[in-house]
Amino acid sequence: MSNSKKRSNYEGSIRKRKDGRYEVRISVRHDFKTGGAKRFSFYTETEDEAVRKLHEMSFMNDTKPNSLKPITLGEWLNSSLEFYIRRGIKQSTYVSYEGIIRNHLIPHLGDVPLNELSPRLLQNFYNFIFDYEKLSAKTIQNINLFLHRSLEFAISEGYISSNPASYVNLPRGDRPQIRILSRDEQTRLIKASYSHRYGVFIRLTLFTGIRIGELLGLRWEDIDLQGNVLYIRRTLNRLPVIEQSKIQKGQKTEIVIQSPKTENSIRTIPLLPQIVSELLNWRDIQTADAAAAGTNYTVSGMLVTNPNGGYIEPRTFKDYYDQILDLAGLDHFTFHALRHTFASRALEQGVDPKTLSVLLGHASVSFTMDTYTHVLDRHKQESMMLLEELLSPTVPQPQSLTYPVIVTPSAQGVTSLIFPDFPFISCVTTNLTEGLSEMSDNLHESLLMCNEPPTPTSPAAFHLKPGQFVLQISAS
Repeated sequence: MSNSKKRSNYEGSIRKRKDGRYEVRISVRHDFKTGGAKRFSFYTETEDEAVRKLHEMSFMNDTKPNSLKPITLGEWLNSSLEFYIRRGIKQSTYVSYEGIIRNHLIPHLGDVPLNELSPRLLQNFYNFIFDYEKLSAKTIQNINLFLHRSLEFAISEGYISSNPASYVNLPRGDRPQIRILSRDEQTRLIKASYSHRYGVFIRLTLFTGIRIGELLGLRWEDIDLQGNVLYIRRTLNRLPVIEQSKIQKGQKTEIVIQSPKTENSIRTIPLLPQIVSELLNWRDIQTADAAAAGTNYTVSGMLVTNPNGGYIEPRTFKDYYDQILDLAGLDHFTFHALRHTFASRALEQGVDPKTLSVLLGHASVSFTMDTYTHVLDRHKQESMMLLEELLSPTVPQPQSLTYPVIVTPSAQGVTSLIFPDFPFISCVTTNLTEGLSEMSDNLHESLLMCNEPPTPTSPAAFHLKPGQFVLQISAS
């Protein structure tokens, strides 16, 4: 054969080298960066091996051309994030994904050729960062979620034929303990909040369960003061800068106002009338701020504002929240604990999980039930106790009831006794002690025959005649 066998465009060639080996060359289709084709070479010991290799490479070039391109996992992750993923996610999600690549995947797996990434290698990686680096199960789940998404695009481009992130066993871990305020702590916090400029927003959060970013992103247009309804439409957060021009100017973070993180987070929450009244009072405070600041005041339309009308960022508002905790004499609770407290109180008061899930903006009722299982378990126990009377029905116990007796003495030494709640029980006696004993016996007999004993009348409700007085007889 000749020293070089050439084929038509992109089909490749075989060339015998001076060292006796054979070089198989093939050009991959258009490269957008260079404007042309990219050539790859492989070497074999025999001509037959070269021919087989050329056929194999030609087939791969026709069906999955990118499988011939050597690329590392690190290169692909950064490329897929910028090319495929970035335009369909929010800035906060982008920051999270970029951190996963930079902090976890590239340090351990960045140099691994993409087509050599296997489920076993990936499983070893997850086992290592869980056992030795002590990353939480939730963090590892998030890493795999992003990696799986990125690798799906690698499949579509022909770099790999299957997704190794689909075949790993992820750690489950223990669900983090949710900390909520007790009823006493909640009462103390509410009382203390009235002593602080921004206390109304602590009360608003306790009775709506909104997140801090949702609270600070509220505008007056999001509140229907006539219909007592709050609309969650956006969030306000400080996030790392991702625009290159801002990074070059030395800017590291920026305030980002954007729609909530999920479609379920865009929601409507009814407001208690008292909360609406307190928001109207807050609007009066903003009016006073505007008068005091004059031309320095910014009419932003935001609900939560500083004295000059501007927005308040999360870190600053958390400082105000800590001040209110100090006023209440409480230990540190994260601001998110107010959301958990709202959810727990709602379940305790009988709000059904489906309704609560919608109010919180959760993706599913099952997530709500899993998150607040501690409250639901207590509800189940209380509900089961309601069935106890079906197992061993008993007559309502009268011993806790005390009934008034109107005593009417006469000048002749005769005393009449009557139960206002049992008009048919009365007694006329010359011995008050014996008369009360008789009244007590008749009361017990009557209660045994009652399915529902009457509620005792308060002694203060009687208009007594001169000389009359009231005694009380216990049903025990």
